Amino acid sequence: MSQYRRPRAARYGTALVALLTALVMLTVTNGAGADDGGGDRHRSGNWSSWQYDATGTRFNDQERRLTPASVDGLGLKWAFGHAKVPGVYLGSQPAVADGTLYVGGAEGTFHAMDAKTGAARWTFDVAPVAGAHSTTNPDPVRSSPAVEGNTVYFGDNRGYLYALDRRNGTLRWSLKLDNHPLAQITSSPLVHDGRVYVGVSSKESGATFDLTYPCCTFRGSVVAVNAWTGQLEWRHWTSPEPQQVGTWPNGANRYEPSGVAVWSSPVLDRASNTIYVGTGQNYTGAAGDTDSVLALNARTGAVRWRTQETFPDTFTVACGTPGADAYCPSKADGTDHDWDFGASANVFSIGNRRVVGIGQKNGVYHVYDALTGAKVWDRAVVANPNTKGGSSGIQWGTSYDGNRLYVATWFANPGTLYALDPATGAIIWQKESPADGCQWGGAAAYPQLCQRAFTPAVTATRGLVYEGGADGKMRVFSAATGAVLWQYDVVRDFTTVNGVPAHGTALSGGGGAVVADGMLYVQAAYYPQYPSDSGGVLLAFSLP
Repeated sequence: MSQYRRPRAARYGTALVALLTALVMLTVTNGAGADDGGGDRHRSGNWSSWQYDATGTRFNDQERRLTPASVDGLGLKWAFGHAKVPGVYLGSQPAVADGTLYVGGAEGTFHAMDAKTGAARWTFDVAPVAGAHSTTNPDPVRSSPAVEGNTVYFGDNRGYLYALDRRNGTLRWSLKLDNHPLAQITSSPLVHDGRVYVGVSSKESGATFDLTYPCCTFRGSVVAVNAWTGQLEWRHWTSPEPQQVGTWPNGANRYEPSGVAVWSSPVLDRASNTIYVGTGQNYTGAAGDTDSVLALNARTGAVRWRTQETFPDTFTVACGTPGADAYCPSKADGTDHDWDFGASANVFSIGNRRVVGIGQKNGVYHVYDALTGAKVWDRAVVANPNTKGGSSGIQWGTSYDGNRLYVATWFANPGTLYALDPATGAIIWQKESPADGCQWGGAAAYPQLCQRAFTPAVTATRGLVYEGGADGKMRVFSAATGAVLWQYDVVRDFTTVNGVPAHGTALSGGGGAVVADGMLYVQAAYYPQYPSDSGGVLLAFSLP
């Protein structure tokens, strides 16, 4: 035993520092790492993350005011207008915690407002952190926030992750997750055990509209960041580092492999401390964790298992550009699918077996053993998926209420909402996007733009399923039968609490409906953009 003993003051000072540090951490997180079933964030007044809970159910089991008997009484309570920014659409799903709503904006802004009235509380501008906005094309905040304790976390379209004091909008820390100039964060954070987990995606596929672009050098990743300090703790790259392999026909440099963006939000199995997330397709080459589901050790990022559903799958927007076949080599052998995993997963149990379910853009819902990755069952809800672009499949996310899985398809001619048996994948009921959806409301004036498609992630409460469409209708369905119990046309002008002119369009993808304390919140700010000089709108509905 060492004979050296620190002076009493030093010993007490160290202990005091440790105590103060612990108190600061407690203030910042106020229980960061609470999982499904734990903490105040699961009372009916809170929907504090994209997933609702760590397992990704998107099911508010605490909601009591909205029921199959009462939902027909929903009416618009307030509207918040987003600025009109050409080419920008919003997918930031709100988070609601302790009476405050948090949401991303169209001009690189992030807002906090009273959840009941829409009154402004504070606004944060990412420009001083992420660099000055372009005056002609500011970037939106598409990532949906996660609230833990006194901190709200979100990402932006420039690849930064932020932690703000949720009481006043003060920046606690920010971290650029990838130095690639086209990196962005569409994934929404998952906070667990003092870490923030998020995927890194990219706008580089769209850059190939310009065929002179030296495609492609981005590679996706999943990261874990210290929730208190903002320091990167681990990263799992989903693709090898791109290398120059020659040039494109026009002489631009060509790199391979690239891509494998992570668009979706991670989920967690608390018992095994495992993170699950889906991945994207290659942009060039054919390598990496493409079109895969990853199971990662939440503490270290080590791969516990991976399963790959489609390979190869190499796609950029050049693949859909007329006359650009030379810039899409995968087109020659038909492997330009874009059948990646843009949706988040659901973790649930079949008897005593823990499983992970996730929808793919080819229209298949897959279920795997959570510990081993072994396939349990598949259900193809799209018989003949669109061969390119993945637009007919399962786009953003699904819901699980303990009895059924709820899965919606996008441009599947028509988009359809399904209730599946979680044990077998058998279809319990299915409901097509209503045939008259393009024949009434604001979309009826634009039949060439209106389509029968379900865009957002699906949401559920007891007895109810919430899903919006490209026809500009927000609907609530019976969880038992699929019958439409309530619907509202959003393609109209709105008077807003912030005085910004607003006109609803398609219900927003990237997220879905949020239900908290008897209120329903939806973003109507997606494409197709029904013609308007105004921006999209965030809508809040309540019972009388």
